[in-house]
Amino acid sequence: MSKPVVAIVGRPNVGKSTLFNRIAGGMVAIVENKPGVTRDRLYRESEWLGRKFTLIDTGGIEFKEETTPISAQIRRQAELAIEEADVIIFLVDAKATLTPDDEMIARTLRRSGKPVLLAANKVENFAKAEAEGELYEFLQLGLGEPIPISAVHGMNTGDLLDAVVSRFPEEDEEEYAPDVIRIAVIGRPNVGKSSLVNKLIGEERVIVSNIPGTTRDAIDTPFTYEGKSYVLIDTAGMRRKGRIEEVTEYYSVVRSLRAVDRSDVILMLIDAQEGVTEQDKKIAGYAHEAGKGIVLIVNKWDIVEKDEKTMNKFERQIREELGFMQYAPTLFISAKTGQRVNKIIELVDFVAEQNSTRVATSTLNGLVREWVHLNPPPTDKGQRLKILYLTQVGVKPPTFVFFVNDPELMHFSYRRYLENQLRQSFGFEGSPIRIVVRQRDEEREK
Repeated sequence: MSKPVVAIVGRPNVGKSTLFNRIAGGMVAIVENKPGVTRDRLYRESEWLGRKFTLIDTGGIEFKEETTPISAQIRRQAELAIEEADVIIFLVDAKATLTPDDEMIARTLRRSGKPVLLAANKVENFAKAEAEGELYEFLQLGLGEPIPISAVHGMNTGDLLDAVVSRFPEEDEEEYAPDVIRIAVIGRPNVGKSSLVNKLIGEERVIVSNIPGTTRDAIDTPFTYEGKSYVLIDTAGMRRKGRIEEVTEYYSVVRSLRAVDRSDVILMLIDAQEGVTEQDKKIAGYAHEAGKGIVLIVNKWDIVEKDEKTMNKFERQIREELGFMQYAPTLFISAKTGQRVNKIIELVDFVAEQNSTRVATSTLNGLVREWVHLNPPPTDKGQRLKILYLTQVGVKPPTFVFFVNDPELMHFSYRRYLENQLRQSFGFEGSPIRIVVRQRDEEREK
């Protein structure tokens, strides 16, 4: 099920990136007191009142007669973010007077037909602003009463998010049966996604072209294989923002992210001629953070000049470039000739099973004592980490909670050791593992 999309829009320098960082919970966007700093949309998963959503930060919208190519591109991206969004936060500057750009943006938002929340940022004295009617002039925008906030200090942002969540569309029922495995095919443009889908289903169901960006939308293709049901989701290729030229390709990026959200297993396609690129890392990173099962598919292997060492060398390069994804199996194929394509569904089944694996609590706690005995946690300022209890609390991805005497003593290297032990004992191949560390009173364990 895809998450709602929330876009923050407004003219330059009203505090959009500051609000984005406040809601996203970290310094993700560049914040600088200079118009035009945010040049690309930024995407981040957020959550409020139990509802997860994708938050989009945009560059400032200006309607000057003389615009630079960069400012025109920023405006186009922001306008497309409006088109993608389920709910829009229109941010204005409470310290400034109403501007023609504010009015033009408001007109665009009214035409969009989307739910819009008007938020007045940089309010310092909320009682004074209400008593003296400082925000009265923004009623002229025709978007209702503005919600006063201070993004820098986090004041009233909770009320804003309450209003945002209340305007989300109803959560749709899952359109496929629970036993259907949903497979998203992702990767950069022209890496062979549509060709692979056609080869897997054995018919020309989607358009195949060597022109990057042919697949504009995510296309669902249900099929059965050896009595089991699947859905292939072929996504529009994600490419670096600086190389996107056509307007519709901007729109395709969020649809690709939504396809990842809807999937159980990701087929991450890598071009055998180009190897792992920076954009591949970003795409794979999104799937990893989403907790999806993943198979790395190296496509166009038929046109690579190779000897008996080529595959192993390429495998090592992948592991070096995608260091956070050592768990993902790799398959070298040719979607054009069909080489090894018949092995993909077998791997998908295996990874889906691994991503859904559950382990009994008694088994986990018996093993964790062995792991600690073999490699005791290091001390920190005379204190040693004690693991008191371990349990699995979820699947897709497998999620484990370690109850300890002091979470601050759980060093990154020891967390990695514990993850490696989990994998050695239970596999989880092709699946991320999430580890949560919580404090628990030692007296309760006695």
